[in-house]
Amino acid sequence: MSFEDTASLTELPIAWRPGEEHLAASRLRRFMLQQGHAEYEAFLRWSVEEPEAFWRATMEDLDLQFYEPYEQVMDQSRGKEWTTWFRGGKYNYVHNALDKWAAGPVRGRICLIWEGDDGAVRRWTYGELAAEVDRAAAGLRALGLEKGDRVGIFMPMLPETVAATLAVNKLGAIYIPIFSGYGPEAVAQRLQDAEARFLITADGFLRRGSTIRMKETADAAVELSPSIERVIVFPRLDRPVPMREGRDLTWSQLTDSASGMTAVGMVETERTDPEDPCLIIYTSGTTGRPKGALHPHCGFPVKATQDMAHLFDVGEGDTLFWFSDLGWMMGPWAIMGSLSLGAACVLFEGTPDFPHPGRVWELVERHRISVLGIAPTAIRALMAHGDEWPAKYDLSSLRILGASGEPWNPGPWQWFLEKVGGGRCPIINYSGGTEISGGILGCVSLRPLKPCSFNTVVPGMAAEVYDEEARPVRNAVGELVLTNAWPGMTRGFWRDPQRYLDTYWSRWPGVWVHGDWALVDDEGFWYILGRSDDTLKVAGKRVGPAEVESAACEHRAVREAAAIGVPDAIKGEAVVVFAVLGADQQPTDELRAAIRDQVAASLGKALRPEKVLFATDLPKTRNAKVLRRVIRSVYLGKEAGDLSSLENPATLDAIREAR
Repeated sequence: MSFEDTASLTELPIAWRPGEEHLAASRLRRFMLQQGHAEYEAFLRWSVEEPEAFWRATMEDLDLQFYEPYEQVMDQSRGKEWTTWFRGGKYNYVHNALDKWAAGPVRGRICLIWEGDDGAVRRWTYGELAAEVDRAAAGLRALGLEKGDRVGIFMPMLPETVAATLAVNKLGAIYIPIFSGYGPEAVAQRLQDAEARFLITADGFLRRGSTIRMKETADAAVELSPSIERVIVFPRLDRPVPMREGRDLTWSQLTDSASGMTAVGMVETERTDPEDPCLIIYTSGTTGRPKGALHPHCGFPVKATQDMAHLFDVGEGDTLFWFSDLGWMMGPWAIMGSLSLGAACVLFEGTPDFPHPGRVWELVERHRISVLGIAPTAIRALMAHGDEWPAKYDLSSLRILGASGEPWNPGPWQWFLEKVGGGRCPIINYSGGTEISGGILGCVSLRPLKPCSFNTVVPGMAAEVYDEEARPVRNAVGELVLTNAWPGMTRGFWRDPQRYLDTYWSRWPGVWVHGDWALVDDEGFWYILGRSDDTLKVAGKRVGPAEVESAACEHRAVREAAAIGVPDAIKGEAVVVFAVLGADQQPTDELRAAIRDQVAASLGKALRPEKVLFATDLPKTRNAKVLRRVIRSVYLGKEAGDLSSLENPATLDAIREAR
């Protein structure tokens, strides 16, 4: 199946249909009916055609409260590119995520559940979280932190990590989430660009039973970052670490200054403007410095909360676990959305398959997780360990399965549906990005599901598929675009507005071009076919790497695969596939030929891979995104670019050797 022939993808049969129990329990359906829409399609059109009415109603439905009411929902006087929201109001995300719960009757409800790599467990209530946030905020204020200051947070997923984010935002300051596995240069690059005053870190954490040292990495990063004045260290491992007098202090030293202050609200939450920034999330690229996506209080937190409610049906009483790090957008997304909706958020320090391949299913059973989010790449890896692992655990608490980060192929999607969800839980496929604050495409439990697809545009998102002439198309592959703004849209890149305009708004006037190839069929099912800048063009045929990879994975020996295009004198580009085999398979020349034949049988002879190379693992980020452009660069002997998000650098040596 190439871009010229997508029938085999769109003709996959319906695999899940909502029952009456799904319709009756849906908070989105209740919202639709309250707004006078009995049919989902009419509701979706309203959400796009009347954005002011939709977002006004959404804020009310989600009980996202303002200190002072806004006067205007959206202001596009500077153009769509610089739309602002809820002008004239006063709003702080922390009020909705914490203050209103901690001051009310649910103060004793569990809101955070943490499990360490070693199996240790801690639980915090809203009241306990509020007290820790207030103590941290009081300590930060005493150190001189002011509204608008930037604070790097370089920590593993801990309850104190959540408290740190909330404390910074409570004071009207801005936090920079930094991936816990970064090296010093990557940490420093973000601190330097944001001109951060403070860094909050930990002594280290555990990963697969080993100690990961963070304080030493933080020290090396701070040496390169002259703007850093203070470093706060949480003792996750209680191990001795170097502490610089006058600069470094422990978490307890930060919070002890407020030890006598125990009443909720002892530190008043700053009444910020809705457009005041709360978050800068840096995204990596293969070239150039990372981009700092700037998000305000009525931006990222609103979009995260809306998506979690409308797509994942999260509400009070739910327990959500999304496998992520704070440094990836799904970390802040999970924290902001779940707390704002009154749900519990699970924080996990470890990996899905340590100390055994059932660890993630064990988490579901132990903590009665109801909404589980995990990347397709991780599911492919867990699936390889066999059906018996999810079958060992009680997964009856699950209501919703979520997935983001990578395109699916049908086999793992079906396995997730049947072996993990028992065929009863919908898979909410979800795709968007850091600059989106969540999803462009998703799924709702009100509509049927096809494998690997999205059954809807996210309500409120004016998405289209454009051809090369900027015409909307159906049943044809084109660019995924957005034709209007939404609250979660980044307010540009930190101190680099032109780069933001060049990246998203430069191709067609007033149109956000997201950089994904997409297709929507006549039934309203959407498909993401890969990044448009990752597209392979072989003998005039365009094909997405995900399609080649799915075809390779149809061979029973292949567990996962990555496809790249390399220069070819005759075809323009040729396909090279890196295949990771199942545990019981041995690499042979015969197997290479069989995988090439499998791809050709699925996609056509013109797209037969030039080479199939075997790998024990693929270069990935910690949240399981395969770094195809890095694979291509290394394979071709070129500069690999920014590798700060790479989880497993040893895989690059294997690619070099395979050339």
